[in-house]
Amino acid sequence: MSEEAGAREPGREGRDPEAVSRFVEGFAAQLVEAGMQRMPARVFAALLASDSGTLTSAELGGQLQVSPAAVSGAVRYLAQQHMVSREREPGSRRERYRVHSNQWYEALTNREAVLKRWEAALREGVASLGAGTPAGRRMAETLAFFEFVDDEIAAMMERWREHREKVFGPGPAS
Repeated sequence: MSEEAGAREPGREGRDPEAVSRFVEGFAAQLVEAGMQRMPARVFAALLASDSGTLTSAELGGQLQVSPAAVSGAVRYLAQQHMVSREREPGSRRERYRVHSNQWYEALTNREAVLKRWEAALREGVASLGAGTPAGRRMAETLAFFEFVDDEIAAMMERWREHREKVFGPGPAS
């Protein structure tokens, strides 16, 4: 990790940079195994491991030993997935990338829109193929599954908000 990146991060004293790097790479490997692209996984893990939750492209590039273009592509993907946000540094053209404490909540609830689109497509498929046909029945069962998952996610997110408030106190408005 670059000296500059470490110096800007409060609370970093006494941390073993090698242990942090092992965590970042290990957690990124888990995200890759779950289906995320490698570079976004590394950038996300690095942001998650930073005390401030924010790093610049140069800081990320230095820590991960990658090009600014690699960081830019990764951040673009993560922003589309609602896992990070971009913030302009006051009085500068430089951007900082931020991971929020509720990034998992945001990422999961944004999947709800995808489920709704899949449900609409499946409804159309059932209507087109006929509910009584083998293909129509498979689509109807798939539709029922996605409707079930959609309902469960909504209920689970409500339970999470209650649990989070009990454990961590009032959080960001969602």
